[in-house]
Amino acid sequence: MNFTKKLKESKKVFFKNCVFHIDENVYEPAEDTFLLAENLYVTSGEHFLDMGTGCGIIAILAAKKGAKVVATDINPYALKCARNNAKLNRVKIEFRLGNLFEPIEPTEKFHIIAFNTPYLPSEKSLNKRDPIERAWNGGLDGREIIDAFIFQVSNFIEKKGKVLLIQSRLSDIHRTILTFVEKGMQARIKAKLDVFFETIVLIEAENR
Repeated sequence: MNFTKKLKESKKVFFKNCVFHIDENVYEPAEDTFLLAENLYVTSGEHFLDMGTGCGIIAILAAKKGAKVVATDINPYALKCARNNAKLNRVKIEFRLGNLFEPIEPTEKFHIIAFNTPYLPSEKSLNKRDPIERAWNGGLDGREIIDAFIFQVSNFIEKKGKVLLIQSRLSDIHRTILTFVEKGMQARIKAKLDVFFETIVLIEAENR
């Protein structure tokens, strides 16, 4: 099946004059994605990291604002999907495969790091072969990936740089803010959205 035919048959999401095709093995953008997208303020020339890029919405929006964008994901299907969407929306993005900061060079730093984390608590063990589950399963308390991310992020953020992190009330918002503070960053709730049984929040943390 050729590329054009596959695009026609895939799901589509439209946002801010852009179209995004969603592969069946990629997390479909939802309220959490759009909460981050609506609060994405990027200056031209900034070095931007979109971690867990999925179909590439956040990376592509940042690139359209003039940022120099690196997009990563642990899911190879996601990177292929995001790469196709970047081509479709005519932006240049550097894509890298890997978990958390594994694909990032030790000396590499960013002005903004965005991450829509796997934040939902789950009593079942993570099925690493299921790419969709890896996008939402945050372990028993929902914090397995969140804590691992915060533990490392200050090593890759510029001074006065910002982290934009999406999570749920179910995975302890207060603990996230305190953990950022313990790492020398100033954190606050920038935006929130009530959906069904939970509240989704966007936490902004600044490297002081």
